[in-house]
Amino acid sequence: MGTVTIGVSIAVPEPHGSLLQERRAGFGDAAAHCIPTHVTLLPPTEVAGADLPAVDAHLTGVAAAGRPFPMRLSGTGTFRPLSPVVYVRVVQGAESCAWLQQRVRDSSGPMARELLFPYHPHVTVAHGIDEAAMDRAFAELAGFEAEWPCTGFALYEQGADAVWRKLREYTFGGSVVPPQALRGVGRSPVS
Repeated sequence: MGTVTIGVSIAVPEPHGSLLQERRAGFGDAAAHCIPTHVTLLPPTEVAGADLPAVDAHLTGVAAAGRPFPMRLSGTGTFRPLSPVVYVRVVQGAESCAWLQQRVRDSSGPMARELLFPYHPHVTVAHGIDEAAMDRAFAELAGFEAEWPCTGFALYEQGADAVWRKLREYTFGGSVVPPQALRGVGRSPVS
């Protein structure tokens, strides 16, 4: 069966996901329409195709142990000059994302791996484009805001055409986000 390239992430819901994807494309990032707008839990990772059932079982267990939590995005940041990336910041939910990604990459599981950089949850809005476009992305999305209750994550596979496609969604074992955590959910993004 060979190897497949997979990733695990939290999707940014509509209308925010499409808005950020269109903005990313507008900044000249050619990969914008190949990558759904997301917060990464497992970066692109090669696994044997035969290991996908074990991956599914592992992620089912991670989701069962997880609980819904509030996610909030606000403003921009950058990894430049270390890495040519401009992103929207995760200002609420980062600790839960860190907890999840550690369990996804657990050394006893089928996706154990070391990261090249310390984990920093974010939503990429520009990657590997010219500096002027990176500066424009940073400035134009500085006022961006979005909130939603995060109730799970998904497994994606990168196709031969470089497009990432969802294989399966995983819903957390807990069923409720505390009402006080949802204040302000649904505010519209600022572009």
